[in-house]
Amino acid sequence: MAHLCALAFLILVPTLAAEGSQGSTPRSDAVRLFLDCRACDETFIRTEITFVSYVRERTAADVHVLITTQTTGGGGIEYSLQFIGLGHFKGVDNSLRYTAPQIATQDQRRRGLVSILKLGLVRYVSESPLATQLSLRFDEPADGLPFVAQRDPWNFWVFRAGGSGGFDGEQSTSLRTMSGNFSANRTTDRWKVLLSGFGNHRNQRFELAGGQTYTAVRRGYDGRGLVTRSLGPHWSIGATGALSASTFANYDLRTRIGPGIEYNVFPYRDSTRRLLTLYYTAGVQTADYTEETIYGRLKETLMDQQFEVSLGLRQPWGTASAAFETSQYVNRNGKFRVSAFGGMDVRVFRGLSISLDGRLARRRDQLSLRRGAASVEDILVRQRELATGYSYDLSFGISYSFGSIFNSVVNPRFRGAGGF
Repeated sequence: MAHLCALAFLILVPTLAAEGSQGSTPRSDAVRLFLDCRACDETFIRTEITFVSYVRERTAADVHVLITTQTTGGGGIEYSLQFIGLGHFKGVDNSLRYTAPQIATQDQRRRGLVSILKLGLVRYVSESPLATQLSLRFDEPADGLPFVAQRDPWNFWVFRAGGSGGFDGEQSTSLRTMSGNFSANRTTDRWKVLLSGFGNHRNQRFELAGGQTYTAVRRGYDGRGLVTRSLGPHWSIGATGALSASTFANYDLRTRIGPGIEYNVFPYRDSTRRLLTLYYTAGVQTADYTEETIYGRLKETLMDQQFEVSLGLRQPWGTASAAFETSQYVNRNGKFRVSAFGGMDVRVFRGLSISLDGRLARRRDQLSLRRGAASVEDILVRQRELATGYSYDLSFGISYSFGSIFNSVVNPRFRGAGGF
């Protein structure tokens, strides 16, 4: 058997080498494209747009296309396409936008994006030897009628509702979960109104030694409201409201309401590529606890204030985000929280990329902790919030690729093969 495998290998290797020198060879007269998109079906794009050569290194490209996305008020997706000229196209830049409605299927979204991407690439391909092979087509509306703006009977309001559930188990354990959610929002250039709610129920059962059974139940719900008014390209004001309940956090009912103000160093229209905001809010909270807290309280009213600085960048060299937040209870001396977050995914040099994400928080604001010691079972299955002075998490990664810079070929064969 080993001899047969070796023979097959010796036959296949020369065949693959010969094939690589034929149909898979990239065209030297095509524009080299570096496609930079985290939310795209790149295989579909390569299949539909064949008049460019795709490269996997930005430094080898003639044009870098950076595609970012953000959700629209109606639940759709807005794609922002930045065309960045490189090499002899340096300085030849352009930007286009494509908006897919909320009801669009995945296939409709990707086909619409491909159409806009083709339009943006024409500027570069028109100066290549392949220009004479391009053609432009206009699809006339089937009814021949001119475009007429439609009246919106919902006045920009969009509503959603959903739910999910499941169960699984083994001989000694079982788990049942249920959840539901809803949202209503209205988004215009000047106003943003958002209402949302979420509820969940989790029931987990364990059979222990000696015929004993332990059941862990966690329930909670959360409702939030937001009204924001634009004051120009950099300023916004608004107000937020929230209510929640949680068996884990020891709340029968918790509410908050308060105004807020935000300043964005960059214009909001650039939010898909860069964002640097400063946000401040002050509000009033009420707390109705399920059990008596470690401070001997079942109810209380709290005054709070919060300040946050947030940065988000999506640039040709990669992505980066960071945030710093501090909050305190004004009428409870020494009760505060300070937290910081940072993340990045950066191309260091050709072929080498690194990613890093981390979060660190200093906590002195756990007012809802239950009085009394937690049982071993409560600790193991996370049935209640535990006292802590800090929290953190850190993750990192590194990748390095080398070899051919071209990746235009699509071959979907044996997609599920391999492994055990």
